[in-house]
Amino acid sequence: MPEKGTVKWFNDAKGFGFITPESGKEDVFAHHSNILGEGRKTLNEGEQVTFETVMGHGGKQEAANITRSR
Repeated sequence: MPEKGTVKWFNDAKGFGFITPESGKEDVFAHHSNILGEGRKTLNEGEQVTFETVMGHGGKQEAANITRSR
């Protein structure tokens, strides 16, 4: 089920960062390969996004199907 959140930070050079869910849950890892859309796969600090939380590598939660909120 999609969630809404705010980009806490994102490192363009390394291609990852974290999203703070609106639900108040723990911050979620965000990898550039999980950002949907055309062009450069990056996020900006403070940007509102929608995402799904999935189990990632090592059993940790990460954001998938990340889209910018309109």
